[in-house]
Amino acid sequence: MNSKTVWYIVKRILLAILTTWIVITITFFAMHAIPGGPFLSEKAVTESVLEALNAKYGLDKPLFIQYLNYLKGVITFDFGPSIKMRGQNVTDVILQRFPVSAAIGLISSGLAIFFGVVFGSLAAVYHNKWIDKTIMVFSTAAVAMPSFVIATILLLTFCGVNGILPIGGDTWQGLILPIVALMMYPASYVTRLTRSSTLDVLSQDYIRTARAKGVSFVKVIFKHSLRNALTPVITYSGPMIAYVVTGSLVVERIFGVPGIGALFVNCITNRDYTMIMGTTIFLTVLVIVMILLGDILYKIVNPRVSFD
Repeated sequence: MNSKTVWYIVKRILLAILTTWIVITITFFAMHAIPGGPFLSEKAVTESVLEALNAKYGLDKPLFIQYLNYLKGVITFDFGPSIKMRGQNVTDVILQRFPVSAAIGLISSGLAIFFGVVFGSLAAVYHNKWIDKTIMVFSTAAVAMPSFVIATILLLTFCGVNGILPIGGDTWQGLILPIVALMMYPASYVTRLTRSSTLDVLSQDYIRTARAKGVSFVKVIFKHSLRNALTPVITYSGPMIAYVVTGSLVVERIFGVPGIGALFVNCITNRDYTMIMGTTIFLTVLVIVMILLGDILYKIVNPRVSFD
């Protein structure tokens, strides 16, 4: 690893820290700028009880002091206690819920990349033939439909009408539909990306030269074309994995999956300040890390890229 690569990684890490701090600051002050408070929904809360609750969670202190205290906790990955989930720490709840979302996200991402590369390559090989046109019709339709629409269609088809699959994530069967709903968009996008990049590579002079020398078409595709055509897919994979994990907010809520996405939606509804802050920071760091890893992997696959 040369000095330019090391310096690039250092700059990206510093930029990631700066971005995280900006997200923390904006989220913190935005949450506290919303009228009302986290305890106003409690039944029959007297003024004395409300003061005691604010004092317990440090909400009675000046806003800037609360902000500084929260930053100190974030450094040690201590997001404090949940306001609504009494007796539970925000960090513990996140670590308990995240494995479910991570499993769904990683499986969805892996399947999206696999099917996207396979169908994208087939579309490029059979360019302008019925296979290509069929694949492009379905991929365009899947890209156009939001994940919650796909989730609703799957829910009505396989759970509501036929009852083939269960609703919920308590069993592995209950995770099938959320995985399918989450993989549809990225799989379709990877399909279109692979098709476009493969067609571009197949038109290059070195591919024509290889074919003129008698290299088999299968070898040209898998050894020469596909490796170079996958470079844009690798670049997209980092943000895509982060998108699938963090983009499961609505899908998890629809299918009742006990993941971090459903937790995030619930804590916003309940105005659980500490849980909102903790999950927001956690998901932000996840997105930043996946984008950084994608850029580094892109450099490894394509060493000709320079870091400026």
